[in-house]
Amino acid sequence: MAKYDLTPRIAPNLDRHLVFPLLEFLQERQFYKDDDILKAKIELLSKTNMVDYAMDIQKSLYQTEDVPQDMVDRRVEVVARLKSLEELAAPLISFLQNPSLINELKSDKQYNLQMLLDRYQIGPEQIEALYQYAKFQFECGNYSGAADFLYQYRALCTNNERSLNAFWGKLAAEILMQNWDVALEELNRLREIIDAKNFSSPLNQLQSRIWLMHWSLFIFFNHDSGRSGIIDLFLYDRYLNAIQTNAPHLLRYLATALIINKKRRPQLKELIKVIQQEQYSYKDPITEFLQCLFVNYDFDGAQQKLRECEDVILNDPFLGKRVEEGNFSTIPLRDEFFENARLFIFETYCRIHQCIDIGMLAEKLNMNYDEAERWIVNLVRNAKLDAKIDSKSGTVVMEPNHLNVYEQIIESTKALSIRTYKYANLVLESAQTPAA
Repeated sequence: MAKYDLTPRIAPNLDRHLVFPLLEFLQERQFYKDDDILKAKIELLSKTNMVDYAMDIQKSLYQTEDVPQDMVDRRVEVVARLKSLEELAAPLISFLQNPSLINELKSDKQYNLQMLLDRYQIGPEQIEALYQYAKFQFECGNYSGAADFLYQYRALCTNNERSLNAFWGKLAAEILMQNWDVALEELNRLREIIDAKNFSSPLNQLQSRIWLMHWSLFIFFNHDSGRSGIIDLFLYDRYLNAIQTNAPHLLRYLATALIINKKRRPQLKELIKVIQQEQYSYKDPITEFLQCLFVNYDFDGAQQKLRECEDVILNDPFLGKRVEEGNFSTIPLRDEFFENARLFIFETYCRIHQCIDIGMLAEKLNMNYDEAERWIVNLVRNAKLDAKIDSKSGTVVMEPNHLNVYEQIIESTKALSIRTYKYANLVLESAQTPAA
């Protein structure tokens, strides 16, 4: 299963603090040796201010109460630096924590800066200290404090680059606190900034989109509306181009979202084209399942890939999340994935065969004959297939379904409004972008 672990590809596109949940998942699944995971955690922590956490892991790894002297010295430095930044930012923090004073702030940043300087002697030095203090709090693992201070800093910051950094920091903090509603709002704001901002080079904008999509995985596979959200983001032209350019492994998550989201099936064709184009740069059982079924019509191959999909899902930190239900734990996404994947197989099978033996389907479904017959009745009804069940012969007879000319026109023009909307947006964005 190591070849299907995407952690080495995903981690370079995350803030180091966001890598910890991935390592926790791998440690829980015992995917790698425990000592290797602990060493990876210590390596990550060496670039943060979470010294106490690093000390605890060091003790666990080497089964000792002693820690290296450099860790002890580092802790002293962190405490001293934290105190220094807190003192520098104290006047501004005191102002921001007073509700009556905060009411004096307006939407005009320049007015706010001048007002703070004139009335309270709070200038650029204190505002910069607030940012550094928020950043330091984040590095110490105090994500709640960091999120609050970064939000307040953004209301005063006039430097676009620094403000963008604050957006990234706030998003990371909300993800780590699992505040999924707030995190989704921050994600959408950041996307608007990335799409509208004039970057120094197209490569920088491309990289920002790739980072955003990787960070979004935490939100989309935890938020109630995430299954549609990931499709809206990843299938949008410029983000889909970014996936094809530098992050084809993200096709795993887009494919999964489209398989479990019945309402978005019309967009599956677009994904399958991309999977075909990128099969030489990336493939896994989930993408191969779609290719077997919808490109090659290889039903045996699709069944084999579906069995392999279970291992992929169980060992993926975003797809294999467990939910406790009483005394039992389940993996909801796995169950939905398999239910919908089986529907894909048999709906496709029904559309290309005129007569289907119920006994054969029962064997493939690991059901008895009566259960399979009921399942097929529901399948025919839900998929709106024009079919009849012949109980005497034990077969499902498919009726020919030819579209008349009016239905063909409707099918051909169904996506026209969506495409028109996309192109109109692209034209508008191009018109708003100043010439070089």
